[in-house]
Amino acid sequence: MAAEQKKGRRTRLDDIAARCGVSISTVSRALAGEKGVRPEIRKLVLETASAVSYALPASVAGKKVMLVASGAAMIDYVRNQFTLHVLEGLNARASALGIEMAMRPVTDKADETRVIAEMRNDASFGGMLILTVDEEDMLTAATNLGKPVVLVNSDDPYMRLSSVTPCNRSAAFIAAERLIEAGHQRILFMLRPGRRTIERRLEGWRDALQHHGLTADADLVLEVEDWLPELGAEAITRLVGDKGLCFTAVLTAGDSLANGAVRGLQAMGYAVPQDVSVMGIDDLPQSAFLNPPLSTVHIPMRELGATALDLLRDMMLGLALPCRRVELACHVVERSSIAAVHHPAAADHIKPIA
Repeated sequence: MAAEQKKGRRTRLDDIAARCGVSISTVSRALAGEKGVRPEIRKLVLETASAVSYALPASVAGKKVMLVASGAAMIDYVRNQFTLHVLEGLNARASALGIEMAMRPVTDKADETRVIAEMRNDASFGGMLILTVDEEDMLTAATNLGKPVVLVNSDDPYMRLSSVTPCNRSAAFIAAERLIEAGHQRILFMLRPGRRTIERRLEGWRDALQHHGLTADADLVLEVEDWLPELGAEAITRLVGDKGLCFTAVLTAGDSLANGAVRGLQAMGYAVPQDVSVMGIDDLPQSAFLNPPLSTVHIPMRELGATALDLLRDMMLGLALPCRRVELACHVVERSSIAAVHHPAAADHIKPIA
């Protein structure tokens, strides 16, 4: 019976949109009392909804949303500003929707237990956003919360919770493909392992190589302990010292490691991109000011935050069931750190600059 009611509700939304000559999204925003809908359109939608006996949802204006941010997200906020731009998008959208955001940092199990209890017991919270959290205990607790939850920059492998992420797999795929188009066959992939989002980028690198008939050798995957550029520089210096320059290009799972790769290669006497091409993923603002400016894949960071709040808003209104995984498209940003291969047969021909 419940499923029939939800289906009927969706059908009536379609009917209202058709009668008013507007999109379902406009109907949803008008019914929710959001800004950005012309008064005459809002009046028409409300009158039409009443005519078809549509049960108007309560506006989300004045509701509170809890934003739970992991320790990793807060560290990134200070270092790389990825989290900063996600939060900018969230806050701008919250202001437009009239939603109050309350941030709760989570660094350990005790924090997780505390925020879940607060969320469950405080009726003023209408929903929860969880930023950059992969821990299963937290995801399980959020699943059983009884209130709408959306994961931001992470996903639930069991699809118990809705999520919004960049399309990490295709981001790495198009980056690797750009390097392959330039003639590169031995493409080193640098990453800090541990997060599912980063595993998706590793998968995208493999996809691109295999799609073009190249081998994704295990010795072309270079793991780094942290995202700091200096650790990336140290890792690539050790690799070249041990095995020689066994690659013609480097693709990194984040711009900060690409920065480190460039530094390490230049310190060893190699020129970027004349000897080795380097490409990142993220398109952090500082990447445009590196020497050379970094070619990378743009991740829509602000849009991640805004889209996540839109999805949570729809869930709070009962308009977004069942759970869904939303992935935002990414695109290559061409700068100056990629060049065609000089010796595609073997990177060993490349000699350090004297």
